[in-house]
Amino acid sequence: MRDLPGGLDGVELVHRPEDDGEPDPGEVVWAWVPYDEGDGRGKDRPVLVVGRRGADLVGLVLSSQDHDRDAADEARYGRTWMDVGRGGWDPRGRPSEVRLDRLLLLPPGSARREGAAIGRAVFDDVVAALRRVQGG
Repeated sequence: MRDLPGGLDGVELVHRPEDDGEPDPGEVVWAWVPYDEGDGRGKDRPVLVVGRRGADLVGLVLSSQDHDRDAADEARYGRTWMDVGRGGWDPRGRPSEVRLDRLLLLPPGSARREGAAIGRAVFDDVVAALRRVQGG
């Protein structure tokens, strides 16, 4: 997995979850996500799949941390977060936020497990906010 340069160019944003054990747009999956520093470190994280670019999936990292509390710091570093609520991707049922300023490219086979599908209304809100942040 790596960051996707070029914003939303060539990305098909679509809500198409399927209960088939394979990662699909509209689902939260788990994948290894590199840290922002780009030094080779990272960790296994939930990722909301928002679409496809060719054979690859495009996703956004999820966090159970409340970034509203440190919104000024997040903005200073160019990070933009949006609340998406609770879902089956978090076994403890914590509310989650999705990061809109960082697109991730997930090559086939890079997502290790399906967490849960996200509702269509929330997905549409995420896509609208993503277009505002990414300019697409």
